[in-house]
Amino acid sequence: MARNPGDRIFGIETEFGTLVADETLGSSENAVELIKDYIFYELKLGAIDIHARDDVFEPSHSGGFLMNGARLYVDAVGSHLEYATAECKDLKDVVANDRAGQRQIVRSLHELGLNDAIKIYNNSVDHFGGHTFGCHENYLIRADDDLLNNSMYLFYPFLVTRQIFSGVGRVGGHILTTGRVTPSYEDMMANPVDYIWVSNVYGVIPDDSVDFQLSQRADHIIKTIASRVRFNRALINPKWETMYSHNGMTRLHLLFGESNQNEFAYALKVGTTSLVLRMLEDGRVPERLAISHPLLALREVSRDPSYKWPVDRQAGGPISAINLQREYLNLAMAYKGESEQTDWVLREWDAILDGLEKDPLALGDRIDWVAKRSIVDDYRREEGLTWQDDALHSVDLEYHNIDPAESLFYAYQDMGLTRRILDDVDITMAMTDPPTNTRANARAKLVEKVIQSKSRFYAFDWNGVATDRHTYVELSDPFDPNLPA
Repeated sequence: MARNPGDRIFGIETEFGTLVADETLGSSENAVELIKDYIFYELKLGAIDIHARDDVFEPSHSGGFLMNGARLYVDAVGSHLEYATAECKDLKDVVANDRAGQRQIVRSLHELGLNDAIKIYNNSVDHFGGHTFGCHENYLIRADDDLLNNSMYLFYPFLVTRQIFSGVGRVGGHILTTGRVTPSYEDMMANPVDYIWVSNVYGVIPDDSVDFQLSQRADHIIKTIASRVRFNRALINPKWETMYSHNGMTRLHLLFGESNQNEFAYALKVGTTSLVLRMLEDGRVPERLAISHPLLALREVSRDPSYKWPVDRQAGGPISAINLQREYLNLAMAYKGESEQTDWVLREWDAILDGLEKDPLALGDRIDWVAKRSIVDDYRREEGLTWQDDALHSVDLEYHNIDPAESLFYAYQDMGLTRRILDDVDITMAMTDPPTNTRANARAKLVEKVIQSKSRFYAFDWNGVATDRHTYVELSDPFDPNLPA
């Protein structure tokens, strides 16, 4: 389908943390099964998979596609609830679709009467257990060997420094223990899928030398790129499959990212990343932006309490993360005037960098890590606590509670302290309505058809749907919102 210059498909996958307060409910695995089953069998918001998508990781009835174009499922690795947004090409759509999934989960908990017993968090780290949860970004990019194999190092400088406006913040830090750590027999028997194809296991201990940092994930990233990601987490995980692949394009799967609560930060993160990927495709990013040690820079920027954020370049000496981001921004100005969305990204990118240069801690309306730091710091002072007090981890966690009635972030937003890009009605509509300008729209119609027909045979995937034993509808073009004639 014809598209305008700069159009790109993107989507976000979020792995949710679960806390079960009622012992009668059993484990968190039982809790997420209750939520998933209620959404598909009681609310009938989607068509649950009746066939295994993957015998190990996504067996039958572990989840399915929803009427809003997204996918909700229980991932067998860690048995956590995961929500993948619909394919989107508008920033407002991807944020609304993401928030809609959270509201579906919250609705389920309230209607089940379990909102006091089960808490769901849109965060990316377990402070005490040492686990980290993914918020993975997906972008349709040109399937070009030179781009994927030889140019990604020019993407790393942007990716490791965008946390200055996209980081969600965290109290404390983690150290990954060196050497081979062997899981116990009990652990492997209790969670066998977690250890399939794992060649290395690391341990995690608290790092009390860190009071507060920008990123929840920075301490856990140990590779720039890797295909096996369990205990081998990387910035980028190559994906070669049909989720977004079409007409010489493929999916770029980013592992380093975090679950933004702030709508503005979420949209700016996706918008700026999309523009930088376009510059890479167009060959606009010069060698002078390459940095010496991307993973070292990732952690140093996250942990820098001075907020000066120096980064070492391969040539040309050190540069601040703000100025490095501004280099990418200046290059992206070549696309100014192309669309309203592009102009919004360029304008707000410029404004946020100006604000970070003047006073980072004045940007709590647009940046999660600033808002969280303010909330945690106020609590710390009121209670007379040190940064090493465990109570601060609980405050950190409650910032990410997805229930607006309980979340510290939503309390902050309700006081008018955040800059929003959505209205609540946008989120409500997105609970059942897909984006209208991508193939998610066509697939959603087929989901609704299957639900209404009570079909006993169907199979859904991102790029095609079998509605019965004799009918297969191909949805190969992610930009095409229409069902084939």
